[in-house]
Amino acid sequence: MSTIKKGVYHHYKGGKYLLLSEAKNSEDKQDLVVYQSLDDDKIWCRPKNMFLEEVETETGKKPRFELISEDNSSFEAKYKRALADYQNLLKQTAKEKEEFVKYAISDFLQDILPIYDHLKLSVNGLKDEEKNSPWVVGVSHVLKQFKDILSSRGVEEIETSNKEFNYDTMEAIDGEGNLVDKEIMPGYKLNGRVIRPAKVTVKHQEEKKDNQDK
Repeated sequence: MSTIKKGVYHHYKGGKYLLLSEAKNSEDKQDLVVYQSLDDDKIWCRPKNMFLEEVETETGKKPRFELISEDNSSFEAKYKRALADYQNLLKQTAKEKEEFVKYAISDFLQDILPIYDHLKLSVNGLKDEEKNSPWVVGVSHVLKQFKDILSSRGVEEIETSNKEFNYDTMEAIDGEGNLVDKEIMPGYKLNGRVIRPAKVTVKHQEEKKDNQDK
């Protein structure tokens, strides 16, 4: 039995179909034709000899399916769109996986950063003569290691000293104005994303100028 040309076929009862492929029944080895309706995109399968046969109509014999166009650009366009969608899905999946890896430690950091903050406060609150004691030097060394490890994992502290108040990275808990007056609790970013805003008090720009004049 000859190979059927791919293209668009007209059914004798109406309707247009795109011939997708020829196939073979795995059970009885019967030759089949696979085609798709251009009206609702449903996929159909029919024995090849029935697809090619002629049928009796009121006006005489007609082909059951008549080739009206060998142009399969419509199918190729759908295939290309499907391929593009699949490639975009792969890219999106890879991006989501990368995002997950970058921010997977975010919850863990929420637990560990307060410990880091308390260590810093314990050292920063000491008098100058106390900072030379062996245990303070040891804690300072641990803090440096802590900071280096966090930095290597993409964690950075949000700068607030002498900065204008930034709604994206800071949270004002007291005061009015657009200038950071004092940092109450440090804030952090993970790979550029804020995981905890810095808590600060704010004041007006004029207050800073007044203080400098004094």
